Amino acid sequence: MENRRSSLSRSRFVVWGLGVLASFTALRFLNTSKSAKDGERKKVKMLTQDGKLVEINEDLLNTGKRKITNKELQSWVKK
Repeated sequence: MENRRSSLSRSRFVVWGLGVLASFTALRFLNTSKSAKDGERKKVKMLTQDGKLVEINEDLLNTGKRKITNKELQSWVKK
């Protein structure tokens, strides 16, 4: 009887421990998604054409991934 009671308390301990770990993990994921919605988005520092440093939200950047041509680059850089 003593052995069965000990086995039952161990299994109960393991189940409760796993439940606590799962709840901490779930709370951590919920907390990070909430903070991203609150305006703590990642910002990227970029230079404007006149040399000013500005910060832009990463969400606003267009990720077309198209390389510019040499003519476009030469027209952008004013000599």
